[in-house]
Amino acid sequence: MTHRNPTPTVDIIIELIDRPNRPIVLIERKNEPFGWAIPGGFIDYGESAETAAVREAFEETCLQVELVKLLGVYSDPKRDPRQHTMSAVYIATAVGDPIAEDDAQGIGVFELWEIPQPLCFDHDRILRDYRYLRNYGLYPKVK
Repeated sequence: MTHRNPTPTVDIIIELIDRPNRPIVLIERKNEPFGWAIPGGFIDYGESAETAAVREAFEETCLQVELVKLLGVYSDPKRDPRQHTMSAVYIATAVGDPIAEDDAQGIGVFELWEIPQPLCFDHDRILRDYRYLRNYGLYPKVK
């Protein structure tokens, strides 16, 4: 019997805590699907989701992040047009200026009221959930 399972991924909402209003970092994707996205990627075999989140954040933004909260797990089979993925989405903090690397052809720092379009995958839903938590100050530490 062959098993078909979703591919595990991570996404990281990075708040820049050294700037007013704690804006977030988004990347402009170099590969399909094109558009703006929350930094993230695939979890490697033998790697924890937390380790993958820190690694992917650094690979795409050159920022050292601290994970603050697990926002949730997103698993709609249609969330990624390439394949069925299941993403653990983290909220993280960082300081400094992000630099587009790896799968990012561009990068931006955005206030929540100026998020660019189009957003890839289900990132509009993820950012809607994030806004809710942020508006109500629901930020316990991951550790």
